[in-house]
Amino acid sequence: MTHDPARRILLAALAAAPLVAATKAAPRLSAKVSETGIGAYVAGSPDAKLRLVQYFSFTCGACGAFAAAADAPLKTGYIDKGLVAFEYRNLVRDPLDMTAALLARAGGPSAFPGHYRAIMAAQPQWLAGATKLPEATRAAWYEGTLSQRAARIARDSGLAGLMRGRGLTAAQIEAALNSEVAQAAVTAMTNLALGADRIHSTPGFVLQGKPLDHVHDWAALKSRLDQALRPA
Repeated sequence: MTHDPARRILLAALAAAPLVAATKAAPRLSAKVSETGIGAYVAGSPDAKLRLVQYFSFTCGACGAFAAAADAPLKTGYIDKGLVAFEYRNLVRDPLDMTAALLARAGGPSAFPGHYRAIMAAQPQWLAGATKLPEATRAAWYEGTLSQRAARIARDSGLAGLMRGRGLTAAQIEAALNSEVAQAAVTAMTNLALGADRIHSTPGFVLQGKPLDHVHDWAALKSRLDQALRPA
């Protein structure tokens, strides 16, 4: 048996090297999404210091601007740090908004944030396209059952195409638009906003159970969050 000095050195080095266990990174808190009793979706830890509710409309330009400005800083600076649990609630303004709200719920809680961001990011395109449609086309959006109206709107506005681009099948889109459970949840959230929560414009916010007056953009909301998190 031969003794290779180089091989002995290599084996000794390997034996002395620390063993690094392959660890899987823990999922970010913002990726943990659950459904509330009223059908809203909440991102973040249930033990977060603050509970923040956003009432939004998919056909609200200010809501689109908020989504673009707040997405990254809210997730990394507040939700992922366990400071804020962020609840999405619909405040539906029109049939087009209802259609987008139903489509965003396809796939349940885990899929919702991605659908929300995609619909909001493309809002300038599909909303502008919808407003340019012939009057007769838009008039048909008010005929038939809610599901029938939503199917026409999704097709005419391009929202169905947007969701197909996100990997949804025609059957999944149809199921989302036909879901009476989802329709009832979105309607209930809207009624709650206009009633008990006293929200009459979007985006509107409720922090720790109290509506935030005059807060409709990320800068104003960030200021209120930082104030609430400041040690007494």
